[in-house]
Amino acid sequence: MDLQNDEMTLRLRQMCDGSVEAFDRFYEAYAPFVMQVAIRMVGERMEAEDVCHEVFLEALRRGKDYDPARGSIKAWLAVKTRSRCLDRLRRNQRVQPLEGELLPGGTPISEEEQVISRLEKEALRSAVYALPEAQRKAILGSYYTLHTHKQMSEAWNVPIGTVKSWVRYGLANLRKQLEKQGWSHTPEGGGKDERFRL
Repeated sequence: MDLQNDEMTLRLRQMCDGSVEAFDRFYEAYAPFVMQVAIRMVGERMEAEDVCHEVFLEALRRGKDYDPARGSIKAWLAVKTRSRCLDRLRRNQRVQPLEGELLPGGTPISEEEQVISRLEKEALRSAVYALPEAQRKAILGSYYTLHTHKQMSEAWNVPIGTVKSWVRYGLANLRKQLEKQGWSHTPEGGGKDERFRL
C-alpha cells in the first residue's frame, strides 16, 4: 500500500473540487519530477516549463479520471508529460521549417496546421492577458517562472492566501476565457480538437 500515493490521490480529488491548498501541495510534490521528465525530452528549459504548465492544467481539469488501480500518480503524470512533450516536438518540427516552406524530407507544411498552431497560441495569449492584472501576474509566476506561492507572497508583499486566491481565480477565469473562444471543448472519445485543452 502506497500511503503517499493515497494521500496525493486525495489531494488530486480535492484540487479538482477547487481546493487551492490541495493544488499547492500537489504541485509542490510533483512539479520537480514533471520538469525533470520534460527537460530530458525537450532539452530546453523554457519548453519544459510550458509542458509543465500544460500538464498541471490538465491534471486540474481531468484529475478525477485518474484511477489508482492503473498505476501511481507519478506514472500517470509521466505519461501525460511524455505525451505533451511529443506533441510539442512534433509541432516544433512543423513550425520551425516555415522559412524554407518544407519539413525535413521535403514534405510541405500543411497550411491548416500553420493556421491552427497560430490560433492556439493567440487564443492562450489573449486569454492570459484578458485576466485582471493580479491574476495574470500570479498565473505567469506560478506556471512560467515556476515561483512558489510563498516566493510570490514575499516578492509582492501580500499574504500567501491572497496569492493562492489569485491563482485559483485566475485558472477559473482562464478556463472560461478559452471556453468562450471554443478551445476547451473535447469531443467524446477524443479527436483532433484535443490538441488544445485546459
